[in-house]
Amino acid sequence: MTEALAVLTTALLFGGMTLYAFGFAAVLFTALPAPLAGATLRKAFPWFYLFVIATATLAGLLWWPHDPLAAAVMAAVALSTLPVRQWLMPAINRATDEGRRRDFQWLHGASVLATLAHIGAAGWLMWRLV
Repeated sequence: MTEALAVLTTALLFGGMTLYAFGFAAVLFTALPAPLAGATLRKAFPWFYLFVIATATLAGLLWWPHDPLAAAVMAAVALSTLPVRQWLMPAINRATDEGRRRDFQWLHGASVLATLAHIGAAGWLMWRLV
């Protein structure tokens, strides 16, 4: 039972991150004026990162009795999301507010790479199951 829940939780994490990164964020900038889209994303990203941290933590705990490697991967996703949420996201917001375009580009690029790595980690775990 817990193994099935681990699979479902990992799938939820993969799907949620993918939908947010490639769906929600992209649609906002096509559906809303850029300033409003940016303000909306700024309010949504803390919740997105909490979702990643909580879901990856739960998946790791559920994987632990069945697959310690999967548990470790999920723990790594959860732990590596903490500095993204607590340090990188505020730094991106400050760079935007202060008009530091070059800093924004670097910081935003780092956040994109972190999210892609997290999506890749969850996807890899799902791929291992087939």
